[in-house]
Amino acid sequence: MQTLVTGGSGFIGQHLVALLARDHHVRILDLRPPACAPDGVQYVKGSVLDPTVVREALDDVEEVYHLAALPGMWIPHKDDFHAVNCVGTQVMIDAARKRGISRFVHCSTESILFSRAGTESVVSERIMTTLDEMPGAYTRSKLLAEQSALQAAATGFPIVIANPTMPIGPHHGSLTPPNLMLQHFFARRIQFYLDFMMNLVDVRDVAAGLVLAMQRGQIGHRYILGGEDISLRQLLEMMGMISGREALRIPIPAGVAQATAAIMEFLADRVTHRLPEATVEAVRIALRSKALSIEKSRRELGYAPHPIEAALREVLGTSSGKPR
Repeated sequence: MQTLVTGGSGFIGQHLVALLARDHHVRILDLRPPACAPDGVQYVKGSVLDPTVVREALDDVEEVYHLAALPGMWIPHKDDFHAVNCVGTQVMIDAARKRGISRFVHCSTESILFSRAGTESVVSERIMTTLDEMPGAYTRSKLLAEQSALQAAATGFPIVIANPTMPIGPHHGSLTPPNLMLQHFFARRIQFYLDFMMNLVDVRDVAAGLVLAMQRGQIGHRYILGGEDISLRQLLEMMGMISGREALRIPIPAGVAQATAAIMEFLADRVTHRLPEATVEAVRIALRSKALSIEKSRRELGYAPHPIEAALREVLGTSSGKPR
């Protein structure tokens, strides 16, 4: 079976490609070539915004995993979030529909599930949020992309939506926000932090969950692909225990975190043009975040994530120069 993975050179993508290549003919569509890919994997250089390249990449393809997206909370040109994450998704869906693709998995994010006024203690796939509730350009673009996927499903297109949480694990140089966060705190003996709830998951479990969503997911349904709910305070304590490194941990109030992020983002936008250590959107997401339920994925997909400690040890081993 010929399978296309858009964004196959990215963090989740490279693990998904390695898994699929065991029994599929895999093609990657990405602007960057894969850092490490199994023998036989085809690479097509190009953007999901280029309809001609997309059509060529879909030749003889039966299944599509659409992972291509801008994953960070900051980029120099904010309009690129909408172009790549939203318009790029629509280009892929339109081209795949015309080709008669048999199954399509759209990779979304858990960040769009946190409602500003939600009263539930645990967030599940049933939550419905609006564009007005999104805390920034990234989440708006991802919600619009997911809405395009749901609209396509409503008209009969065989699309399934997966919402990974915060994946960590071996990255081969593809550093996404969760791994960057771990490296940020690991390098500091004095750790100022905004405590919040997060859900960490081994990236290899996300890859396995995407395959399960392709095989068993119901058309038009969402599936949260998560691991363990853990507060940042608990995570920092676990990191200290694993590494044996002592650190002074100082919690900061929400207002201080927001003000600091606003200053950092302003300097990044106007002066340094480099990724800031914090953004306003990321802080807003943190303040809304709650525990996430993966029961639907367990029940319907057979999804069974591993404890996060092993993946965390690998990331910290990489950060400290130790072999994985």
